[in-house]
Amino acid sequence: MLTANENNGAATVAALARESYRGITLYSVPRGRCRIDLSDNTNLWGAPPAALRELAAVREENVTRYPVAYEPELATALADYVGVSVDMIACGCGSDDVLDSAIRAFAEPGEVLCLPEPSFSMIPVFARTNGLSPVSIPLTRSFDADVDAMLETRARIIYLCSPNNPTGGALPRRTVERIVESARGLVVIDQAYVEFGGDSYIDLVSSGRPVLVTRTMSKAFGLAGLRVGYGIGSPELIAEVLKARGPYKVNALAERAAKAALGNDRDWVADHLVEVVVNRSRFRAELAQRGIASLESSANFVLVPVGDCAAISRRLERAGIRVRALPGLVGIGDAIRVAIGPWEMMQRCVDALVAAT
Repeated sequence: MLTANENNGAATVAALARESYRGITLYSVPRGRCRIDLSDNTNLWGAPPAALRELAAVREENVTRYPVAYEPELATALADYVGVSVDMIACGCGSDDVLDSAIRAFAEPGEVLCLPEPSFSMIPVFARTNGLSPVSIPLTRSFDADVDAMLETRARIIYLCSPNNPTGGALPRRTVERIVESARGLVVIDQAYVEFGGDSYIDLVSSGRPVLVTRTMSKAFGLAGLRVGYGIGSPELIAEVLKARGPYKVNALAERAAKAALGNDRDWVADHLVEVVVNRSRFRAELAQRGIASLESSANFVLVPVGDCAAISRRLERAGIRVRALPGLVGIGDAIRVAIGPWEMMQRCVDALVAAT
C-alpha cells in the first residue's frame, strides 16, 4: 500500500520503489590510488596500441552523433575473431549488458535462475532486477558444478561460468555438455576469461539447444574502461537478446577502438596471454614454496584462501598492493583474489603477502 506524504498526500519514494529491489545494494568496489592494483582482473600490460591510436584520432562526429544502433561492423569483426556468422553475435555494453538482456529475454518474472556458488556476484542481482528467483547450488569439493542438483531446480535459465569467477577453475566439458543436453531452459555459459584457459563452448551454440556464450573485451583485450562485451548464439536466440537489449548500447568510441584492436592487435594480445599463463604458474609456485596454498586457475587471476581476508587486504594495501577481498565464500571461506600482471608486480605481491600472513 502506498504511504502518503503528510505535507501534500503524494506517495513517498520508499513506497513507490519496487519491493523486490529493497534487498539489493549497489555494486561497490574500493577505488583510489594504489601503487599496484591487482583487484579487478584487467589487462595489467595496458591497452592494444591500435585501440589507443583510434581513440586519439577521434572525430567530432563520433561524439556528437549517435552510433549505429546495433554495431554491425563490430559484430562482423567479432564474428571473424570467434569463427561464426555475424547473425550469431550480439554486442553489448560489457558482457554484463548481454547477460542482463538474455535474462530479460528468456524468463518471465517469478521463474528460477540457477547458478553455481561461488560464481559471478552480479548474476543474482540481474536475476532479481528482472523479477526472477536466483537459486544457488554449491560447487562440489572439486569445484565442479553439481549437475544433478542444478537440473533438479527445473530452472528457466542455468548460468555457468568457465573459467569461473572467483575460483578461476574451468568446468569439465562433460559437465557443461550434460547440463546443455538436459536443461529445461536457456543455458548461459559466461566465458569472460576463456582466452586464458579452459575449453571454448562456441560449438554448443549449434547443438540445437538454447545456449548463449558470453565473452568480453575487458580482460584479454585490455578495454575494460570502454565496456565492450558480446554474446554468441544461434541467429534466432541472438535476435531475441538484441530485442531485449535495445539500440545504442555500445558507444561510438568503444566500437572504433574495439574494431581496431580486433583488426590489428591480435598478436599483441596473444603475446600477453602467454605472459599471463607463465606468470600465473610462477606466482602459484612462489606462494607454495612459502607455504601459501592457492586454487588452480585457468583465468588471469588466482584465488588464495586466507584466514581473515579483510585484515590481510588492509595489510597489503598499506604495502601498496590492492587485491579483492572475498569473505565467506561457500566451500572455501575467506579468500583474496589476485590478478596476474607483469612479474615485477607479482614478485612484490608475493613478498607482501608472505609478510601479511
